Amino acid sequence: MISQVFKKPYVYIFTLVFFIYLILNAVISQFYITLQYIPYYLGTIKWGELLVSGLLSVLIGFLVAVNITLIYIRWKKRINVKKQSFLTSLGTLGGLITGVCSACVAGLFPIVFGLFGVGFSFLSLPLKGIEIQLVVLALLVFNLYIFKKT
Repeated sequence: MISQVFKKPYVYIFTLVFFIYLILNAVISQFYITLQYIPYYLGTIKWGELLVSGLLSVLIGFLVAVNITLIYIRWKKRINVKKQSFLTSLGTLGGLITGVCSACVAGLFPIVFGLFGVGFSFLSLPLKGIEIQLVVLALLVFNLYIFKKT
């Protein structure tokens, strides 16, 4: 089932969704601004957290693209995908909530809270937002399991 994602014509959908997700994630979290300031703060950056968070963002983007492509394949065959669509949407939203680097940028969730005058940062969490990315990752992998089971 998952091998279908990487065959023509579905590999084009996968690639498009993957890059759109990464670009949207970078724009929403304003990671392009953070990149400009990295040379000024080389000594204060926690490189481990930055690399783990960035890697998790790319992995979440990969899984979102796989899940969306599988939904498209199933939808095209007229197979019911309501549960998988919901979990994929939840995973996509969760990935966008944390942004590219949950420890260094706002992300979608804090921005929404800011609209209501509530200050929030993932830096206040024990793993600085990486735990949110791990939950999203688990959700998307669980969704792949549901795809395989049905």
